[in-house]
Amino acid sequence: MFSDNKKDKHMVETKSSQNIIAQGTKIVGDFNSEGDFRIDGAVEGNIKTTGKVVVGKAGFIKGTLQGTEANFEGKFSGKLALSGTLTLKPSAHIEGEVVVGKLAVEPGATFNVTCIMKGTVKAMNNGGQQQQKQSETEKTA
Repeated sequence: MFSDNKKDKHMVETKSSQNIIAQGTKIVGDFNSEGDFRIDGAVEGNIKTTGKVVVGKAGFIKGTLQGTEANFEGKFSGKLALSGTLTLKPSAHIEGEVVVGKLAVEPGATFNVTCIMKGTVKAMNNGGQQQQKQSETEKTA
């Protein structure tokens, strides 16, 4: 009974841990993780995580990033797909394709991308259809 509780506790601790890629470190390749990331070094490849990704001022990602949320102070080049929020600090430099749920850009950030915001597109489409139906109803009345 006690060993099961310890096992469950350990699993919770593992999920809340943060992976750190320190400045001066370069990783080439693909990796998956359930934990959060802090990247102050360079990553070339594909990253897939259910956690939050924080890219420091010296951080750089070239490739694909799939995740929930990301905060950028550093650079990104490639395809970025997030189900949650992408936050760009003034020193951020983002290039490529971006698909996000929400976007927060602070003044000074560079954002040279093609961007799709999933949540907003659905709301606009539904609103447009409702508006069109109202105008058709008004015509027949």
